[in-house]
Amino acid sequence: MYNSQFTADQIKKLLIDKNKTGKQMASDCNLGVNVLSNLRRGDVKSIETFYKIADYLDCSVDYLLGRTDNPNSHKL
Repeated sequence: MYNSQFTADQIKKLLIDKNKTGKQMASDCNLGVNVLSNLRRGDVKSIETFYKIADYLDCSVDYLLGRTDNPNSHKL
Protein backbone atom coordinates (compact mmCIF):
# COMPACT_ATOMS: atom_id res chain seq x y z
CA MET A 1 0.00 0.00 0.00
CA TYR A 2 1.24 3.50 -0.86
CA ASN A 3 2.34 5.54 2.16
CA SER A 4 2.72 9.14 1.05
CA GLN A 5 4.49 10.24 4.25
CA PHE A 6 7.07 7.45 3.89
CA THR A 7 7.74 8.43 0.27
CA ALA A 8 8.19 12.11 1.18
CA ASP A 9 10.57 11.10 3.98
CA GLN A 10 12.59 8.88 1.61
CA ILE A 11 12.94 11.78 -0.83
CA LYS A 12 13.99 14.19 1.92
CA LYS A 13 16.60 11.72 3.18
CA LEU A 14 18.05 11.28 -0.31
CA LEU A 15 18.07 15.04 -0.87
CA ILE A 16 20.04 15.51 2.34
CA ASP A 17 22.49 12.77 1.30
CA LYS A 18 23.03 14.59 -2.01
CA ASN A 19 23.18 18.03 -0.37
CA LYS A 20 20.18 19.23 -2.39
CA THR A 21 16.94 20.95 -1.44
CA GLY A 22 13.39 20.22 -2.46
CA LYS A 23 13.31 23.52 -4.35
CA GLN A 24 16.45 22.59 -6.30
CA MET A 25 14.97 19.21 -7.17
CA ALA A 26 11.67 20.74 -8.24
CA SER A 27 13.43 23.26 -10.45
CA ASP A 28 15.83 20.73 -11.98
CA CYS A 29 12.97 18.28 -12.65
CA ASN A 30 10.53 20.91 -13.93
CA LEU A 31 8.12 20.15 -11.09
CA GLY A 32 6.14 22.55 -8.94
CA VAL A 33 7.91 23.95 -5.89
CA ASN A 34 5.31 22.29 -3.65
CA VAL A 35 6.05 18.80 -4.94
CA LEU A 36 7.13 17.44 -1.52
CA SER A 37 4.06 18.86 0.19
CA ASN A 38 1.88 17.41 -2.53
CA LEU A 39 3.54 14.00 -2.19
CA ARG A 40 3.06 14.05 1.58
CA ARG A 41 -0.66 14.64 1.07
CA GLY A 42 -0.83 11.90 -1.54
CA ASP A 43 -1.61 14.46 -4.22
CA VAL A 44 0.41 13.13 -7.16
CA LYS A 45 -0.98 13.96 -10.58
CA SER A 46 1.19 11.59 -12.59
CA ILE A 47 3.46 8.58 -12.22
CA GLU A 48 5.89 10.62 -14.31
CA THR A 49 6.54 12.70 -11.18
CA PHE A 50 7.90 9.62 -9.40
CA TYR A 51 10.09 8.73 -12.38
CA LYS A 52 11.54 12.25 -12.58
CA ILE A 53 12.34 12.27 -8.87
CA ALA A 54 13.82 8.77 -8.91
CA ASP A 55 16.03 9.65 -11.88
CA TYR A 56 17.14 12.88 -10.19
CA LEU A 57 17.98 11.06 -6.95
CA ASP A 58 19.53 8.09 -8.79
CA CYS A 59 17.28 5.51 -7.18
CA SER A 60 14.33 3.37 -8.17
CA VAL A 61 10.67 4.29 -7.87
CA ASP A 62 10.29 1.10 -5.83
CA TYR A 63 12.77 2.50 -3.30
CA LEU A 64 10.84 5.76 -3.03
CA LEU A 65 7.63 3.81 -2.46
CA GLY A 66 9.20 1.49 0.12
CA ARG A 67 8.89 -1.64 -1.99
CA THR A 68 12.63 -2.34 -1.66
CA ASP A 69 15.37 -1.38 0.78
CA ASN A 70 17.93 -1.16 -2.02
CA PRO A 71 18.02 2.32 -3.59
CA ASN A 72 20.01 0.88 -6.49
CA SER A 73 17.62 -1.93 -7.40
CA HIS A 74 17.01 -0.22 -10.75
CA LYS A 75 20.64 -0.92 -11.67
CA LEU A 76 20.47 -4.68 -11.18
